[in-house]
Amino acid sequence: MPQIQKALVVGAGTMGHGIAELLAIAGYKVYLNDVAEDLLKNAMEKIKWSLSKLQERGEIKESIDSIMSRITTIVGFPDIIKDVDFAIEASPEKMEIKAEIFSKLSQILSSDAILATNTSSLPISKIAENAKNPQRVVGMHFFNPPVLMPLVEVMKGDKTSDDTAKTVYELAKKLGKQPIMINKDVPGYIVNRILAAINGVACVLVEKGIADYFTIDAVARYKLNFPMGIFELLDYTGIDVAYYVGKSFEEYDKSASNIPLCSIIQKKFESKELGVKTGKGFYEYPQGKYVKPDIPKDYAEKMRPELLISLGVNEASRLLREGIATRNDIDLGVKLGLGFPKGIFQYADEYGIDKIVNSIEELRKIGLNVQVDNLLLEKVNNKELGVKTGKGFYDYGKVEEKQYSTIILRLEPPLAWIILNRPDKLNSLSVELINELNKILDELELNENVRVVIITGNGRAFSSGADITSFLSLRPIDMIRLRSLKDLYNKISLYTKPVIAALNGYTLGGGLEMAMACDIRIASENAKLGQPEINLGLIPGAGGTQRLPKLIGKGRAKLLIYTGDMIDAKEAYELGLVDLVVPQNSFEEEVRRIALRIAEKSPLSLLAAKIAIELGYDSNIWTGGELESSLFGLLLSTEDVKEGVSAFVSKRKPEFKGK
Repeated sequence: MPQIQKALVVGAGTMGHGIAELLAIAGYKVYLNDVAEDLLKNAMEKIKWSLSKLQERGEIKESIDSIMSRITTIVGFPDIIKDVDFAIEASPEKMEIKAEIFSKLSQILSSDAILATNTSSLPISKIAENAKNPQRVVGMHFFNPPVLMPLVEVMKGDKTSDDTAKTVYELAKKLGKQPIMINKDVPGYIVNRILAAINGVACVLVEKGIADYFTIDAVARYKLNFPMGIFELLDYTGIDVAYYVGKSFEEYDKSASNIPLCSIIQKKFESKELGVKTGKGFYEYPQGKYVKPDIPKDYAEKMRPELLISLGVNEASRLLREGIATRNDIDLGVKLGLGFPKGIFQYADEYGIDKIVNSIEELRKIGLNVQVDNLLLEKVNNKELGVKTGKGFYDYGKVEEKQYSTIILRLEPPLAWIILNRPDKLNSLSVELINELNKILDELELNENVRVVIITGNGRAFSSGADITSFLSLRPIDMIRLRSLKDLYNKISLYTKPVIAALNGYTLGGGLEMAMACDIRIASENAKLGQPEINLGLIPGAGGTQRLPKLIGKGRAKLLIYTGDMIDAKEAYELGLVDLVVPQNSFEEEVRRIALRIAEKSPLSLLAAKIAIELGYDSNIWTGGELESSLFGLLLSTEDVKEGVSAFVSKRKPEFKGK
């Protein structure tokens, strides 16, 4: 793969200057282009402001001046850019503008230079027609704002070489992003196509008088746990953006017939009611500033949530069936690009693929010209309906799910998943959550079908720490008396079954203290860890000052606690704070794989090993050694040891009973 050293960003608007900032942070020499000096000056001021915020949060170690020194602003395309290895345009979504840019760049740059487009809706292959070397043209779609949003969609055009796509995929990773690969040119990429399908359903339901804005947004917020309602998000991102995406589908993509066009969006666009940016869209925004619409929660009971996501599932199914993207990448795309707490296929499995198909048929009856994707029909015919049958887009085995106020418990024998379920609060630890977690752990300890417990979080966080607002009314003496959190973590530390912390995102404060009490910490690549209590004038209060030094050493623990900085999963692994880092697009599968390996072992030997390690660690080697010997001797009298020896002699896999 070619080495990228110098980059050109064409267009210094919101997306362009954000991409330039990312490239500079990653150490690349960057040329930032636009048509006027004042636009470039404004862009550099925004980059400096953004870098200062990143520095405040401890997310960059290098000085701001050093990073900015790698960015050179240019008007037009002077000779100094001739040796650029990589160019990306972030110009307005108009084909004629992008055609002119690519025509000029292919004349100026080397034939080996990669030409990328950040288009969110236009076909890559059509843009590539204007370049001399279409095999070097690729889609690289960042999300707004590029510095903060973790996802990058890499898409091949009809003539894009595999080498070009792989190079850009790896570049995205070097920029600290999670890329997904799209193997075929489809306008709208993955995320916008699925979102457009969901938007289309929402609009049609309003047009037909079946539901109103409030009902649809209430279902999205309170049933599906989307970060925003459908129409709220349209207002936030700009109704004009949705309009142009729809027009692109209409003009360039015959396969988008299953994504209904929305007359409501067209009317809003024509009346210049574009959402937050104009002060009015589907809701009103005084002074053009976003204010979260007040949507009554009881409206969510008026409509089945699977109806709203049905065409999104249908489109995702087609993308998977045609090999345009993998299941994992599609699900990862909607989670990172749209902030959904679950992938679109996970939603389908949860609600039932048969119900999704029935919902599509319901939409057909009200006049939508859509066809159920063949893969969905095949799964229904094979009784692969999702969680309820143990198999859908994912394999579940025999699964049972219980919903508590703040926790989801998924029983997947021999595993139990405890999912902290306050995604809107980044799974912060309230008194109610602590009490529910205590109760669930007590119940699972007596469940002989569960051999390994996994604690993870719903949405973008494992846990952001204690919900400090619920503790502010307490006096210092009350906090000393309130031992529930400390006692909970001690319970986890000496729990009679292995406990894995699956760190899927932000793991901060009390959340990190919980993770440290677990036996094993497996982190997704996107996880961020830290003890930020010092920033609030506090210190870690549930074991952080005790467990952290034992894991990473006294000095490094002090550095982390004293600065309150966050570190990424890779650095946490290097410090010894996490035990394994796995790719985000296969995170749950990797956690499950490791948990199942542990669950195969004798429950008695696992318990004995845990006691020997935990209690022996805090004693001298002589006392610890005696404890180990005693436990070893006790295990010799168990049936599991007899089974283990017999299986070893017979060269078969042992079947431990925990006896």
